[in-house]
Amino acid sequence: MIFEKEFIINPNYQLIEKGNFEWSSPSNIALVKYWGKKDNLIPANPSISFTLNNCKTITKLLFEKKFNSTEFSFDLLFEGKPKEDFKPKISKFLERIEKYCPYIKNYHFTIDTKNTFPHSSGIASSASGMAALAMNIMSLEKLLTPEISDDFFYEKASFLARLGSGSACRSIKGSVVVWGEHEEIKESSDLFGIDFSSNIHSNFNHYQDTILLVDKGEKQVSSTVGHDLMHNHPFAEKRFSQAYHNLSTIKGVLTNGNLEDFIKIVESEALTLHAMMMTSMPYFILIKPNTLEIINKIWKFRNETKIPVCFTLDAGANVHVLYPENVRVETLQFIKDELVGYCQNGQYICDEIGFGSQKLI
Repeated sequence: MIFEKEFIINPNYQLIEKGNFEWSSPSNIALVKYWGKKDNLIPANPSISFTLNNCKTITKLLFEKKFNSTEFSFDLLFEGKPKEDFKPKISKFLERIEKYCPYIKNYHFTIDTKNTFPHSSGIASSASGMAALAMNIMSLEKLLTPEISDDFFYEKASFLARLGSGSACRSIKGSVVVWGEHEEIKESSDLFGIDFSSNIHSNFNHYQDTILLVDKGEKQVSSTVGHDLMHNHPFAEKRFSQAYHNLSTIKGVLTNGNLEDFIKIVESEALTLHAMMMTSMPYFILIKPNTLEIINKIWKFRNETKIPVCFTLDAGANVHVLYPENVRVETLQFIKDELVGYCQNGQYICDEIGFGSQKLI
């Protein structure tokens, strides 16, 4: 078991003057959902996700040594332009990781970031964004402490990313990632995500995720607020127990390739997530009428064709349509014929399982 103190950098590091890195980090879509936090961004229940490939954040970090090391110093650009309303979240992230990365106060950072998908529309932009920033910071740490291993590099990157946005820890490495302690999953941890890709059945190779953009606007209720509402939720403990059980089940399903059981768990998890939102106090609804129309169309199509297509939802109105690669042609035709009309401006994104963060520079 790894403890938090192990992520505190060896104090014998030597500062360098300046440099830059660039990383891309993907979004991810949870199959078993995490909803609810304990102290220090520890998940109330374990989760498992597919890493995406095309929906990602690309972040360039320029760093330059400065004389005043008493406070954080950074400029933030989003798609090439200053973005002041993002800065408080970055400041909070730097405050949380300072204990483990004290060198960050010795540098002025220029953070230049962009997404390949709409921000704040329920496609986990905070996950990919914080993961990309964490990868850049760990690249700097690797320069300062070249002796750290690759395994430690990725574990600490996931640990840091979690302190920015919980699900960001699942966007670091691997096609399928588990986050949260589970007695049946070796080395699983509340502190960081672990790669669970090695024993995945071939049915899930190149699994497809077509994201239907029902609503590209910002969510009415942030995920942070939603997580906090689980503290006094009347169904919280039952939900956490359900998620733990579902992770046990889907672990076997991902190994044996049973698509019928996969569909049952994934769709149930999606609906349970939104049921928690609808039954919290205050209660709220993030799905839209078109979300429900799409779900019903998917159910009808699957029942009539026996094609194993299913849906999942994140904390928003958009629908992730999941299906094996070998039914891609038929499923995309169905999406174009019957589902695109429910999307905002007819927009959707074709994605598939990816492999995690990639260094660009």
